[in-house]
Amino acid sequence: MSAFFVTATGTDIGKTFVTAGLIRHLRRLGHKVDAFKPVLSGFEMDGVKASDAGQLLAALEQDVTLETLDRMAPWRFTAPLSPDIAAAHEKRSIDFQALVSACRVKAADRHHTLFIEGVGGVMVPLDARHTVLDWMVELNIPVILVTGSYLGTISHTLTALSVLSAHNLNIRAVVVNETPGGVSMDETMATIGRFAPGIPLCPLSRTTRQDVVDEAMATLWRAVA
Repeated sequence: MSAFFVTATGTDIGKTFVTAGLIRHLRRLGHKVDAFKPVLSGFEMDGVKASDAGQLLAALEQDVTLETLDRMAPWRFTAPLSPDIAAAHEKRSIDFQALVSACRVKAADRHHTLFIEGVGGVMVPLDARHTVLDWMVELNIPVILVTGSYLGTISHTLTALSVLSAHNLNIRAVVVNETPGGVSMDETMATIGRFAPGIPLCPLSRTTRQDVVDEAMATLWRAVA
């Protein structure tokens, strides 16, 4: 099987929604699938089911327990800040090599398709020296980039793509997750596509219709598989 890294142009763009959607799609197809969200800021036990880790566990149909949380998100921090700052608030730090090693151990299981979900955007600091980009470079697995349709997203998306490409990362797809009250999805995708030819662009409409979401995930999986 294979492993993918899900990153984004920023925070609260929709990484977890996309990752959970892909998990459910592959499970419906009968695939063995796993997920790993090792670094998580803004975590509160009171809202554990709505947290990124809780949503991924739900997609995997696993109960939310301390054991499953520790497996899914071993580096959890309370403050909703970049991980380096959130960790410092708790007088903790992220061991970058331990993080990379944990991901490699997960990815070594060839019986599952693995989705590793990043934290925040491409350049979010993990510690005093490393960013999410460094994490992706170390793993060197295919990348799915999630972006929005908000004003400014074109610049953010093209910047992220430029950085990923400059580090020779394999960009499998860009998911354009519709932003409420944002600008035209069609125009956004057309412009991104013009400046980033050859990279599949997958729209994800803001909808409560599960069939529409399911079809979007099927389209995305066909693009990245």
